[in-house]
Amino acid sequence: MKRRLLWTEQALIRLGEIDEYVGQRNPTAATRLVDRIIERATALIDQPALGRAVPELPGSALREVIEGNYRVVYRVREPMIEIVTVFEGHRQFPVTDVGGEPERE
Repeated sequence: MKRRLLWTEQALIRLGEIDEYVGQRNPTAATRLVDRIIERATALIDQPALGRAVPELPGSALREVIEGNYRVVYRVREPMIEIVTVFEGHRQFPVTDVGGEPERE
């Protein structure tokens, strides 16, 4: 069965915030950045193990890939790859974006 990519509502909100923030100074750069983040997430369909475990949540089922300065946090729920949140890497991990206690492996 072919894997599908699902963006949570929170991930889409965060992606919109990134677009809006970067777009205030440079709309073209914002579009390129959002496109790169989406491309990085889409690559997970064929390579779900591409990312690493989220360091702040050892033992959880959450993984992440990095695109530029941004972390794309996801979980694999075959046949689905669920994008949980996206945030700038220097910021504290937004645990509230995970929605309660993260699943454990």
